[in-house]
Parts: sequence; structure tokens; C-alpha cells
Amino acid sequence: MSVFSVEFKVRDYECDMQGIVNNGVYFNYLEHARHEFLLAKGIDFAALARDKINLVVVRSEMDYKASLTSGDTFVVTVAFEPVSRVRFGFRQQVIRQADGKVVLEGLIIGTAINERGRPAIPEGFAERLTA
Repeated sequence: MSVFSVEFKVRDYECDMQGIVNNGVYFNYLEHARHEFLLAKGIDFAALARDKINLVVVRSEMDYKASLTSGDTFVVTVAFEPVSRVRFGFRQQVIRQADGKVVLEGLIIGTAINERGRPAIPEGFAERLTA
């Protein structure tokens, strides 16, 4: 399984009153990394939406292991994982660069639906993501 990664740096406004990244911000980090992963594999999320194929999240699992603070640099990894004929998964990690600590582990399950709300996984989708 090939692992893709994107580098980030924590911005001050992403932190809460405790001085750590707010738990909800991690959703944004993971989503951005998935979009970059798709683009790297030649799949344009926005173009799919224009073609009335919408990639949607149907389940999110996140295990918080440690905290990030303002100025921390980190990477978010993405690894594609087939789940079923109509669902796919992305195993993701947030890893602090200073010490290699895994801050978060996540599994995001998604599907693709057409304009009628029916499953519509694009032709060759899984094959492109595993290449």
C-alpha cells in the first residue's frame, strides 16, 4: 500500500483556549490531504462534482493520540483502502515532524453518488488510487 503525504504548519487561529489545535480542525487537515492525494492520482474532486458525481464521507473514525500546538509542523498521510463495491476508505495519520509522534490516526469511509443520490463509483476509480 503506497502512502501519500502533505506537509502542514499549525496556524494560531486553529488553536483553542488550551493552546492546542481544536479537535474539529483535524477534519480539515485530513480532507485537504485527501483532495491533494486525489489530484496526485489524476482525479479532480471539483471536476467530478461538475459532472454530478459527488464523493461523500459516510463515516469518520479518529483516534487522538497527542496534541499539536501553534507553529508545529506536521504531515498528514493518506493510504487508499478498498472497502466494498460501493465504498472506499482512506487510512490517515497526522505525524508531528519534530519528534515523529503520531498525533492522530483516522479512517475515513466514503462513497460516490450521482445526481439521483445513487452509488456511482467512477470507472477505474479504485485502480487509479492503488496505482
